Amino acid sequence: MATFKVRRKADGSPRYTAEVRLRKGKAVLHREAKTFMHRAAAEKWAKAREVALENPGELARSQFGEATLKSLIRWYIDDFRELSKWQRTKQSQLEFLEKHPIGAKNALGLTSAALVDHVRLRRMRGAGPATASNDLTWIGVVLRAAKSIKQLPVRAEIVDDARDACRELRLIGKSRRRDRRPTPDELAKLDAYFSRRDRRSDMPMRDIMWFAIHSARRQAEICRLEVADNDEKTRTGLVRNAKHPTSKEGNDRRFKYTAEAWEIVARQPEGNALIFPYDSRSVGAAFTRACKILGIKGLRFHDLRHEGTSRLFERGYQIHEVAQFTLHDSWNELKRYTNLRPEHTRDLPLANAEANSGTNEHRSAANSAEFSSPAPSAGRSAPPNRQRSQAKVTSGRRVGKHGTEAA
Repeated sequence: MATFKVRRKADGSPRYTAEVRLRKGKAVLHREAKTFMHRAAAEKWAKAREVALENPGELARSQFGEATLKSLIRWYIDDFRELSKWQRTKQSQLEFLEKHPIGAKNALGLTSAALVDHVRLRRMRGAGPATASNDLTWIGVVLRAAKSIKQLPVRAEIVDDARDACRELRLIGKSRRRDRRPTPDELAKLDAYFSRRDRRSDMPMRDIMWFAIHSARRQAEICRLEVADNDEKTRTGLVRNAKHPTSKEGNDRRFKYTAEAWEIVARQPEGNALIFPYDSRSVGAAFTRACKILGIKGLRFHDLRHEGTSRLFERGYQIHEVAQFTLHDSWNELKRYTNLRPEHTRDLPLANAEANSGTNEHRSAANSAEFSSPAPSAGRSAPPNRQRSQAKVTSGRRVGKHGTEAA
C-alpha cells in the first residue's frame, strides 16, 4: 500500500509525498516516491502506480531502468569477446544488431511480435532466410546471458516463439547450399592476373589461390599455418584451433597435403614462422578485387575450398580419405563442399571384358540373338555365358525333345 507524508515549505504551504512499496514477505522489492502540491493528486498517482506495477514488465523497467537491447549487446561484447574468442562473423553480426533500430528497443519489454516484425523488415530489404534467422540466434544469445548473469528479468523464450512464427511464415530458413565452382576459363584468367600482379606485390596471390584449391583449406587457416608444424616424412601439416561449433580453442588437428599443395609450400621464402604470413582479410580483398576487374561474377574465395574438395573425390579418394585432407568431421558436413561434375566422373572398364571376349567370338548368331541384353552399366559384371537348354517350358513343367515329361 501507499503511504503519504506531509511537509510544509518555509511559507507554510503543504507538500504531499506519496510512497509506493512492493513487498515479498518482509523484503521490499521496490520502492518509489513522488511529491505533489495537492493530496488528491498524490493519491491518484499512488493508485495508478500500484496498478501499473502489477505488470512484471513495468516493475522490471522501474527496477532496472531502460535496459535497451543495444546496451546489452555492448555489455556482452565488452565482457565476453576476449574470453570466448569468437570469430569475425559473430562480431560483425552483433555490431550490426547494436546499430540497427531493433537495438533501441527496451529489452525488458521486448516481445515476439517485435522480433517477427524485425525479421519481416529484414527480408523486405533483401536479407536472406538464413541471415534473418541468424539475427534471432544472436538476440537469443544476448538475452540468455543477460538473464543468467545480470539477473535481468528478460524473457529469452520470446526468441523461440518468434522463430516458430517466422518458420511457419517462411521468413527464415537454412542457408542455401552453394555449388559454385570456378570454371577452367575463370581459373586461367585469375592465374594470369595474379602472375602479373605478384611482380609488384609482396603477397603471392597466385600461390595462395592454387594452395587453397590443392589443400582445400579455409582462408583464415591458410594464413596461420606454421612452418614448424609441417612433417616432411608424412607430408602433413597442423591446423591450430581448427573451426568447431563449440570447442575451437585448443582444437589442433593434423591434415594431409596433396603433392601439389606440398610443392607450393616448399617454394615459399624461408625465414618466416608462417607459411603465408599475411592478413587473411587482405587475401580475401585481393581475390574479390581480382574477380571484379576480370568480370567474374558470384565467385568467392571460399568457393576454392569447394573446388579442392570436389577435385579430391574426382581423383578417386574415398570419403574417409578426403576427410584427412579437409578435416570434416562427418559426411553431412563434407557433402556441402562436394560439387561433382558429371564430365569428371571416371569411366570404369567392364568387368571380365577380356575373359568374355574369346567366348563371344564363338557364340552362334542364334545364341547372340536369344541372350542379347542392354549393355551393363560401368562397373557392373556382364551376364555370364549360359549354355542353351534343349528343353522348353510349358505350364511350369519341363518337356524333353521327344515329348516325355522330365523330372
